[in-house]
Amino acid sequence: MDSPDPLVWVDSHCHPQLDATTGDPEAVLDRARAAGVAAMVVVGTDLATSREAVALADAHGDVFATVGLHPHDAGRLGDEWAALADLARHPRVVAVGEAGFDYHYMHSDPAAQEAAFRAQIRLAHALDTALVIHTREAWDDTFGVLTEETLPSRTVFHCFTGGVPEAERALALGGALSFSGIVSFKNAADVRAAAAICPADRLLVETDSPYLAPVPFRGKENEPAHVGAVGEALAAAVGREVAVVAAETAAAAARWLGVTVKRV
Repeated sequence: MDSPDPLVWVDSHCHPQLDATTGDPEAVLDRARAAGVAAMVVVGTDLATSREAVALADAHGDVFATVGLHPHDAGRLGDEWAALADLARHPRVVAVGEAGFDYHYMHSDPAAQEAAFRAQIRLAHALDTALVIHTREAWDDTFGVLTEETLPSRTVFHCFTGGVPEAERALALGGALSFSGIVSFKNAADVRAAAAICPADRLLVETDSPYLAPVPFRGKENEPAHVGAVGEALAAAVGREVAVVAAETAAAAARWLGVTVKRV
């Protein structure tokens, strides 16, 4: 009897260029491949990390890049925007972002966050590319700006931390939801409930590494090799087989982020 095909995962949002354990993103990518990760979307949060994301994507066919300005770094808009907008036109860039609001730490003034968010939404529209959203404790402002600017046709709410009401609003606007290791946390019942109502064709999985390591890796630095553990928790939340969710989330990454998925 033939052995079953191995699971194929896509990490739709990771930051190997921020790896602090070894300082070696190439080693991070190699460990991910060994763990069955077929593709990774490496996300920029400012000009420097966006350039690093593009360099990794240029060097590896299974790596794709985003270019963006995280709300924590929104104050850099004036200094970095022209170069970021130019870099977003690179052929290995699949999305603008991560962009949005973060009112938990408030590292940037809300007005600066809004200006950077609007600029990135408009760039995604202009380039007809995907938009990756970061929103934390700022749902009303996030939805308000998105309604005014209108969603790009492919918009992913990354590291979704809301419950069912927020998921319903995001889905009603036409977005997709990406779930991180938070879905495995004991106190994240609302996030699991949100995952359970998400249509399969709008469901993505991510590590957001090096942050938010899933169970059973809590307390350690996260990495794309752990996306399978996130996927297992996500499968439990949505009530489907792990292999089914692996295939669904890989297909969604292809649909929403333009990721080319090859079997490993």
